[in-house]
Amino acid sequence: MVGSMWVALGLSLACISALSLISPAWFQTPTFSFGVLTYCSWPQGNSWNQSCGIFRSLDDIPDFAWKVSAATLLGGWLLLAFNAILLLSWVLVPRGLCPRWGSGPTLGVEAAAAIATIVGLLVFPISLASPFSKEACGASSMYHGGQCQLGSGYVTAIFNAVLASLLPVIGWSHMTKVQGRTILFSSDTERIILVPDMSK
Repeated sequence: MVGSMWVALGLSLACISALSLISPAWFQTPTFSFGVLTYCSWPQGNSWNQSCGIFRSLDDIPDFAWKVSAATLLGGWLLLAFNAILLLSWVLVPRGLCPRWGSGPTLGVEAAAAIATIVGLLVFPISLASPFSKEACGASSMYHGGQCQLGSGYVTAIFNAVLASLLPVIGWSHMTKVQGRTILFSSDTERIILVPDMSK
């Protein structure tokens, strides 16, 4: 049960990360918005008639800080997706076939994904000093949006980064092997629980 909930959380974080990465609503004005990989414009007062574009490669992205942010955010998303696939395989594969929960490889993957996402989020506002951002936002500069306001895509990415950074911390009990028995150290109860090895 806990494994299924953990997989659902991992999959939802990977999906939210992907949606925020392709969202054009990181910074927006009444007629223009842009995100890490996309941008949209529309006539004043008619946001249903949007014209959007995509930065298809790092060469198309207009600023170096923007490129660094895109690369780290994409790396964070790939790590979250890999983590979700790894967690899913642990839930679906029969018990005796692969090692189970513990401080396994996913803790490192989750921590690396959280760090990459946070770095990308901190670097992206530096791109507000780029000519592209200054044209869209008026008098914008590093960490100052000018006429642009924070959009839902950036807020969603921040929320996702907070949840991804908490993922390695919550819900995982630390497991060690001592004399053929598994000892679970539960941080919630601070008790040691001896569990006999049933795989033999």
